[in-house]
Amino acid sequence: MRIRRKPNDAPPKKGSKSAFGKFIAWIHLWPSLISAIILIVVCLTGTIIVYCDEIINFANRDVLYVQHVKKEKLPVETLIAGFRKEYPERRNPGYMVTYRDPARTVKFNSFDKKKGLRLVYMDPYTGRILKDDGTIYFFYITAHLHNSLLWHGTGEWIIDIATIIFLVELITGLILWWPAKWTKTTREQSFRIKWKARFRRLNYDLHNVLGFYSLTVVAILTITGLIIAFKPLAGFTVSSFGGDPSHAWEKKLPAFKREKQPQDLYRIIDRAFADQPWAQEARVSTYTLDSAGYYMFSLTRMAGLKSQDGNFPVFADRYTGATLNIPEGAILHENIENTYWSLHMGTWMGWFGKLVTFTGGLIATSLPITGFYIWWGRRNKKKRPQRLGKSNSAERTITPQNHAVN
Repeated sequence: MRIRRKPNDAPPKKGSKSAFGKFIAWIHLWPSLISAIILIVVCLTGTIIVYCDEIINFANRDVLYVQHVKKEKLPVETLIAGFRKEYPERRNPGYMVTYRDPARTVKFNSFDKKKGLRLVYMDPYTGRILKDDGTIYFFYITAHLHNSLLWHGTGEWIIDIATIIFLVELITGLILWWPAKWTKTTREQSFRIKWKARFRRLNYDLHNVLGFYSLTVVAILTITGLIIAFKPLAGFTVSSFGGDPSHAWEKKLPAFKREKQPQDLYRIIDRAFADQPWAQEARVSTYTLDSAGYYMFSLTRMAGLKSQDGNFPVFADRYTGATLNIPEGAILHENIENTYWSLHMGTWMGWFGKLVTFTGGLIATSLPITGFYIWWGRRNKKKRPQRLGKSNSAERTITPQNHAVN
């Protein structure tokens, strides 16, 4: 047998594995192959959603600001009355986003039975509707592909099981990545990508090295996804950090009184902005304005579709304007819930959080693909034909130069 040097662009070969090593390799391979298509869909759709807020703002850049800033804004109830008049077939908007900047328009989140989810932009000084935009509906569909494959019930369980498998793959992948000995060669193989290598080696490095570098981010995305998916796990998470997952305290909030005149919500929001100078936006819950005796809104740096960059919940008496004292456990509940949503959506630390989450999502999407090609390449590797006869015995001679076995 002719003894040759190992090619530099070949994927590194593993030595003989223990029973535990073989078990880990099996767990890492087969469940991921079975769930690969589902995982690609989940990771890709999640990655697309990361920059949904920026894309929506860009699509509506012509209506983000009013033409003329006046002294007073119309009451929120007046704006919603104008909304209902224009869209009588729709329910109350789910929420309204207003801004510290007086030149910004306000936007309402609403659902149309025929057109789907919409964002309605309105001039808060005149009540004029500037635009009814459906860009958000694309991300609504993408989000439902992400969490249920648009198959309520069964699809959710398929996604959840695939996500659990992905978490197991991350753990077993780290075990397989970890070198038996730390040497200069193993460090280069574990931390560096050989971009000029042949496809098989490059693909191996993209799976192995990028998988390691993105492990923390991808694990956070996976774990927060499971917390969001399983309500008992979400409740356990809130309770573990001191929050109160129950809503019993809400029964003590002021009751709705139709005969009483409500306070101007904008004055309350402006007061809250003055107390929290870091906040730039306020997301106001508007779906309960017909039945609640209190206002509920959150101050934030940026209000995303499902989470916020910073969260300061405020409850105020609708008829006196006084800020209500909410139990600390309830406030913690709001902040903990927003924290795992922010980690999952990328709405933490501004543009940096978005970039890290987007990059982690791209790598996560690639891992099932590169992993499949590693398996396919090894499965279909052509064996070199062995020579027969006298030449075979002649090639058994080992020369000093040929000291590495392939």
